[in-house]
Amino acid sequence: MRVLSADCAQCFGLCCTAPAFQKSADFAIDKPANKPCPNLLTDSRCGIHAKLRDSGFRGCTVYDCFGAGQRLAQETFGGRDWRTDPFRRMLKAFPVMRDLHELLWYLREALAAAPTLREEIEAAYETTDALASGTPEQLSQVDVNAERDRVNAILRRASAVARGGGQDLAGSQFFGSDLRDAKLVGASLRGGVLIAADLRGADLTRADLTGADLRDADLRGANLSGALFCTQAQLDSARGDGRTRLPKGRTRPGHWA
Repeated sequence: MRVLSADCAQCFGLCCTAPAFQKSADFAIDKPANKPCPNLLTDSRCGIHAKLRDSGFRGCTVYDCFGAGQRLAQETFGGRDWRTDPFRRMLKAFPVMRDLHELLWYLREALAAAPTLREEIEAAYETTDALASGTPEQLSQVDVNAERDRVNAILRRASAVARGGGQDLAGSQFFGSDLRDAKLVGASLRGGVLIAADLRGADLTRADLTGADLRDADLRGANLSGALFCTQAQLDSARGDGRTRLPKGRTRPGHWA
């Protein structure tokens, strides 16, 4: 299967150019879509990468293209830089490729979580990967919402198999809630809001974290070692420490205690 993590050295700063963002707690400035961030250097590196958080660009530190940037740059456009060649086509294709790569990442996680559904998951993976292999014109025709619905149905089935009948807390509002030492084994927290929630010592083994908002959640001492569909970006947006147990393949964020 493909590498589904960013390799910025093989990209041209697409995530620093294509998306729009507004001045907020996550970004220090307003930036319209398809305009390079003023911190983007001519060699496609970030001029303040080592101090993004301190400079008010926390949002950049929790962004993940799931490897879409380098695929678009090196495969779809053959290594041509948007600065000199296909500016509009490349930037238009980037969000589509990013969404497809995110779906590929979730399908790969589903395969590990629910191997009994291997045939169905692998077929969905191949279909999604084939879409991502299209030309810029073909990518522009992809109905991302339809693909997301198709894949989500499979992910929900995989989640049900892996969780084994845990609580259904999908979409729950736990903003700032005290969930210390909570037993959330096998719970579905899909789409839940856990912003600034206190999850110290909580057990999230086999909990489904698809799309859960963990910004500023306190994960110190929490057990996420078997959590389902937990992205690196979710961890990067939260707080934790050396006692926090991480899902396989995730790394401990540098800003954690």
